[in-house]
Amino acid sequence: MTNFEELKKHYKFTPEEAQLLKKFQGDISKLQNEFIEEFYDYIWGFGTTAKFLKNTQIIEYHKAKLKEWFVNLFSGSYGVEYFTYLYKIGEIHVRIGLPTHFVNSAFTFVRTYTLKKIDEMVSDQAEYTRVVQAVEKIIDINLDVLTSSYREEELGKFLSMSRFEKTILQGLKKFNSYVNLFLAFSLAIVAFFAIGLFVYDIYLLVFTPVPIEEGILTVLGSLLVLWAAIELIHEEINHLQGRGFAIGAFIMLAMAALIRKVLIYSLSSEKINELLTVGTVIVALGIAYWLIGGKAKAKIS
Repeated sequence: MTNFEELKKHYKFTPEEAQLLKKFQGDISKLQNEFIEEFYDYIWGFGTTAKFLKNTQIIEYHKAKLKEWFVNLFSGSYGVEYFTYLYKIGEIHVRIGLPTHFVNSAFTFVRTYTLKKIDEMVSDQAEYTRVVQAVEKIIDINLDVLTSSYREEELGKFLSMSRFEKTILQGLKKFNSYVNLFLAFSLAIVAFFAIGLFVYDIYLLVFTPVPIEEGILTVLGSLLVLWAAIELIHEEINHLQGRGFAIGAFIMLAMAALIRKVLIYSLSSEKINELLTVGTVIVALGIAYWLIGGKAKAKIS
């Protein structure tokens, strides 16, 4: 854990600011029940909160500890005991597997709620400015300490590896980045050929004696494939930026290609068997896409 005095120095958090926060602890303590109610309304919006707050006993314990932490933001005493207390909270977050995203998002609520209440309490503009600066600093310090547990956990895992394991891990990361770049390049080629297919179908529709109905359906099918290819490129860009990769985009592209075939086959009474086969595959892909999409929404909502 970083030396707490050094940490406060980095944030330019002064003893005067600590005492200024202390003046408001009594007023803040009166808000703890309101704070908890609004905080829980906020975090339940994450959707996966119930995974960590599994029953009434855990919820009540968490509420009590959260009230204690909120009031202690204004304790005015920020020594080794306070920072040890914060570090233990961070270790608990790491142990239960709470994503840092949830911690950061929760602190956004804490910051917004606290500053709103300070605005209601302080009428003098000069004092308000000083209090807001002190509140911002102590919240940032708390977030720094809590998230440091995650950094130390990751660093500890890496340092515990042998030199051979580190070399393998770093090599795999580089190889993975090269593969992702190759995939992005390949998808760009696919999109280029999809554009070519679309233009070719337009050409057939305009300059050849192809039936107008068949030509329009073929063009629509090509446009659908192009759209799916663009969606796939978009997902790969998100993946390269560090987000998860949506396998549903691949399923969408496959469905688009098959739907194009259905549009073409639907004009011929001689291809009923092929139409039924392709239709069955599309239904199966649709079910798979729905299942994947349902899980993704459950994680977000």
